[in-house]
Amino acid sequence: MKVTVLGAGAWGTALALVLHQNGHRITVWGHDPVHLETMRRTRANESYLPGTSIPEDWDFEPAADRAVAGSDLVLIVVPSQAFRTVAQSLGPLKVPIVTATKGIEFATGLTMGGVLESCFPGLPVAALSGPSLAPEVARGVPTAVVAAAPDPDTAASIQAAFHRPQFRVYRSTDRIGVELGGALKNIIAIGAGVCDGLGFGDNSKAALVTRGQAEVRRLGVACGARPETFSGLSGLGDLTVTCFSKMSRNRRLGERLGQGESLAQAVAASSSVAEGVPTTRSALRLAQDRGIEVPIIHEIHAMLFEEKDVRQGVRDLLARDLKAED
Repeated sequence: MKVTVLGAGAWGTALALVLHQNGHRITVWGHDPVHLETMRRTRANESYLPGTSIPEDWDFEPAADRAVAGSDLVLIVVPSQAFRTVAQSLGPLKVPIVTATKGIEFATGLTMGGVLESCFPGLPVAALSGPSLAPEVARGVPTAVVAAAPDPDTAASIQAAFHRPQFRVYRSTDRIGVELGGALKNIIAIGAGVCDGLGFGDNSKAALVTRGQAEVRRLGVACGARPETFSGLSGLGDLTVTCFSKMSRNRRLGERLGQGESLAQAVAASSSVAEGVPTTRSALRLAQDRGIEVPIIHEIHAMLFEEKDVRQGVRDLLARDLKAED
């Protein structure tokens, strides 16, 4: 197949490598033509995935509509805040489209798969998610993810396109659960990073991650997801790696907040987007609209957008009324 990958960052490059290793022809689009040309010329992506070689037969196209022309499959891996704009720039599509972006659109409360369905009614839409750090995927470290689509045949076809011995792909029909697990865990990872930055121990982080999973599941089920999805790769799996890995952008941003930096300073120190920041706003609004209690997300929102002292946020979480474990 010819596969177009929209997004020339670390994750887009890593997934393009997986697809190429499976014999697919790759065309890459990115928002920065200069970056694309540098990748084409140097056969590397030193800005986002240093040390990774780019195959000689990849094509690079700076115009999104031309990049998807003649494709058999389109993969979108761009930041969530630019997602709809990029999707709308593609023109009409007649092929399956996969999102590997983990986010929630603030204005609509839609996942990225929902955004694609609104832009391309009737088109097969799938999501790919799971515990998959881009540098490890690019190096061929054994990884497992899940391909999800409401239609079982679509999920199976995306599974087949990506699966290889070092990149095991499971399938699911619970796309909303898979997407929400991948998006909401980034918020919890910011909280885990705050714990690291404040110098708390493993007890504290384990407690936050466990209660964070309960919160993610509660909100996800209220949005129509299946509860068991949040115990799978896109739920517990992705939550674990993002909260504990030193490579996690969201955990590192939270760590900087815990060390006393402002949000602007923490964001400026990163070369890549920490999706948990915009997702926190979207998730809190989603929870409020549905009347779902999300104390961790609420406190992370206050730390990020209301200049709340991170230590006070932790104290307020611990001072909540006693309750039974859910």
